[in-house]
Amino acid sequence: MSETLNFIDVGEGREARAIAVRAVQGASPGLVWLGGFKSDMQGTKAAALARFAAERGRAIVRFDYSGHGESKGEFTDGTIGRWLEESLAVFSACCRGPQVLVGSSMGGWLALLLAREFRRASTQAASLAGMVLIAPAVDFTEALMWQRFSPEIRHEIETKGAWLRPSQYDTAPYPITRALIEDGRRHLLLGGLIETGCPVRILQGVEDPDVPWGHAVELVSRLAQDDVVLTLVKDGDHRLSRPEDIERLIAAIEEF
Repeated sequence: MSETLNFIDVGEGREARAIAVRAVQGASPGLVWLGGFKSDMQGTKAAALARFAAERGRAIVRFDYSGHGESKGEFTDGTIGRWLEESLAVFSACCRGPQVLVGSSMGGWLALLLAREFRRASTQAASLAGMVLIAPAVDFTEALMWQRFSPEIRHEIETKGAWLRPSQYDTAPYPITRALIEDGRRHLLLGGLIETGCPVRILQGVEDPDVPWGHAVELVSRLAQDDVVLTLVKDGDHRLSRPEDIERLIAAIEEF
């Protein structure tokens, strides 16, 4: 079936935002794309995933968080909890039967948070068949941002409410808000055992400047009860979007 752009309303009143979704029906297990921080569903990996699904007749759901891509809302209003709420809403509205969550960077954290929510509720019409995580930035607001920020940057966030962080992926800096940092602390996972209830495949670049490969190793140690395979790409960066990286991603997905 052809892909169309639709919107799902999440939240009420001033918190309402329209989330852009591109969903295609097909064979199971379906694929659900969870993008990264400041990324969108039209990126290289997401587009490659859509092509793979079309070639194999697999169901696929892609969407943008509020403040990202084609979705409504302001990026500065975004928090992990807000984007998790949107991810849950899209999953509930669009997914039926077994699904494979494919999470990139922040999307890896959200995939694990989704799995935790699924284990708490038994009313979902869909289930998890597996998970493929690309440079999963679990707990990044605390472990990879706040704990690495200088006292001056912390002070600016605390007193002004935000700090403009330079980006190597964009010419303009992007704001790191106090709300993002404080809300992130409500969703930390690395302090204890993480149970997904499904097999997990992790792709991690050793040359990743944003999510060190040791962070992925720590995550694996927390997934003690799951079938987990970690693949370290020696010359891989954070994005893992080269043709050879896409091949690894597709190969991991084909396991499910």
